[in-house]
Amino acid sequence: MHSHDTRAPSRFSLRAILRWPQYFFLVAALAATTAQAAELRVGSTYPLTFTDVDRHQLPTSDGHVTIITVLTRRDEEKAQAVGDRVPHQYYGDPKFRLITLVNFQQKIFPPFRGMISAIIRYRLDAEAKELQKVYTERQLKRNPRDDIFVVADFDGKAVSQLGIAPASSEFAVFVFDGHGRLVRHWSDVPSQEALAQAIKEAR
Repeated sequence: MHSHDTRAPSRFSLRAILRWPQYFFLVAALAATTAQAAELRVGSTYPLTFTDVDRHQLPTSDGHVTIITVLTRRDEEKAQAVGDRVPHQYYGDPKFRLITLVNFQQKIFPPFRGMISAIIRYRLDAEAKELQKVYTERQLKRNPRDDIFVVADFDGKAVSQLGIAPASSEFAVFVFDGHGRLVRHWSDVPSQEALAQAIKEAR
């Protein structure tokens, strides 16, 4: 019998984000900038703040171990792999935060952004109900919806904080400790061992 236990919270959120109708992906009228933002350095501290689709403010320096996976729509499988490699003991851990940041590369017209955010929230609500089964099996007393964080970056401001140019198709994974210190940065899917070690160092 197939068990849901092997699925990380990020897998649910990614399915919700990335499977909407193709016509929402519109080419912007204005050309996006290609300038590269300043690259973040491992060991330096970055008190960054991101706003998710639920309008939660998510600081990197508020005591949480924070993993941020940056992706465009084409990198769904890579982002799911990151979530699957998060050690299971961190599922539902209130000190741990996994953020999926979708870079829309400034290709969505402003009138459609609210609609897309509403679709994301609706689908995340549905996915949280599925994730509740996993939490119940693991005797976790948290609402899984509170553990799904999705940042929809329409204007490029979120990825720019991470040293990524808005127009780029870069995939990246960042691990911050509770003070905002960058512990690790990968440009591809890290191994399960490397990710576990980075989380351990960040705790």
